[in-house]
Amino acid sequence: MNSNKNPSKDYLSYEDAKLKMEKFCIYQDRCHYDVEKKLRSFGLTEDINNQILIDLIQDNFLNEERFAKSFVRGKFNQKKWGKTKIKFELKKRHIHNNLINDALKEIDYKVYFETLKQLHHKKYNSVKAANAFLKNKKVISYLLNRGYEYQLIREVIQDFKE
Repeated sequence: MNSNKNPSKDYLSYEDAKLKMEKFCIYQDRCHYDVEKKLRSFGLTEDINNQILIDLIQDNFLNEERFAKSFVRGKFNQKKWGKTKIKFELKKRHIHNNLINDALKEIDYKVYFETLKQLHHKKYNSVKAANAFLKNKKVISYLLNRGYEYQLIREVIQDFKE
């Protein structure tokens, strides 16, 4: 069988697997968990998977700290996620708490609070509700689901009322 037609069905050599993983890591920053999951899908031995993982780390294709910081910046700047949601997603990827806390420092507090205010105002103006209590409840629920901290949401609502 020709290995160029359907590589997933054929034997994948160490070099081919390593090259695929380098490309996988170059495309965007990856965490160890995602790389290990992808490596397991190749059906190689655990020893080969571990060696590829070591090579990726040594060659700086794989860096947990860089991944965590990139993830935090991307999810906050692009998707406007709050710190709670970002932290949860990083924990799902088995990122260490110290790295998570360091990465979350990438978010400037003033920018974070201003983003929360903008999201609040936009949602508040778009929500249809029978009364102010229900409207606030819907807005709070929305902001909590985006990963913002309840105490900060309360501050924004208090500022908005004044």
